[in-house]
Amino acid sequence: MERSGGRANDALRPVRVTRRYLKHAHGSCMIELGDTRVLCAATISDGVAVWRRGSGLGWVTAEYAMLPASTHTRSRRDVSLGAPSGRTHEIQRLIGRSLRTVIDMAGMGGEYTMNVDCDVIQADGGTRTAAITGAFIAAHDALARWRDAGRIAELPVIDYVAATSVGMVDGVVMLDLDYAEDSVAEIDMNVVADGKGRFIEVQGTGERTPFDRARLDEMLDLALTGTERLVAIQREVLGSDLEVYGA
Repeated sequence: MERSGGRANDALRPVRVTRRYLKHAHGSCMIELGDTRVLCAATISDGVAVWRRGSGLGWVTAEYAMLPASTHTRSRRDVSLGAPSGRTHEIQRLIGRSLRTVIDMAGMGGEYTMNVDCDVIQADGGTRTAAITGAFIAAHDALARWRDAGRIAELPVIDYVAATSVGMVDGVVMLDLDYAEDSVAEIDMNVVADGKGRFIEVQGTGERTPFDRARLDEMLDLALTGTERLVAIQREVLGSDLEVYGA
C-alpha cells in the first residue's frame, strides 16, 4: 500500500504545534498531525472531587470530543446524546491517565484540579495519540503559569509524555496510521510512552489477524521511534520554557 504523501513506513505525518492558541486557557495548543487537528486546553481550578478531598493532593483529568463536522459525515455531539459514548469515555480516561503518570499530584500546591480539554477539529486517524501529545504541552504551560502566579514553587512535571499509533497494513508494519490505513489495518496499536522511552500504555488489537511476539516487538520498537520524535518536537516547542524535571 502506497502511503499518502509518499512517506516511508517508519515516518510520522508532518507535525505542527501552535502554542498558546487560546487567550483564556492557562495553557493551550493546536496540534496538527497530517490532516488531524486537535485543540488542547488546560485550566486549573480550586477544589477536587469528593473522593479526593482531604488528601492535600491535586488531580488531573481530561475531556475529549470530536466536533460534529470533524469527520466525513456529521456526528451528533455527545451532550445531545445525554452522556459520552463508550469510545469518548475510554479516550478521555486514557488522556488523563497518561498525564497523571508524568505530573506530581503532590506538587500542585494543594487540592486543585487541572482539566485538559481535547477537541478534535478535524479527524484523519490518530486523534487520541495527537490529543495526548498536545495535552502534555497544554498541561506544562498551565502549570508554568500556576508557578509564575506564585501558587507553586516549582513545576511538578516529572517527564514528557507522547503517543503514536502503529499497525500492519497488507502485511507491512507502519508508523502513525492515517484513516485510510487504519480502516484496513490487520493490526492496530496505540502506544503511550514517556521521555525515557518507557511504556505508559499499550492498546493493541488484531483487527483481522492474530500476531505473534516477534511482530509485537517489531511494532513496539517502531512505536518508540515515533514517540521519541514527538518528544523531540515537544522539547523544541517548549524551548527556553523547558522545565521538565529529570528529563
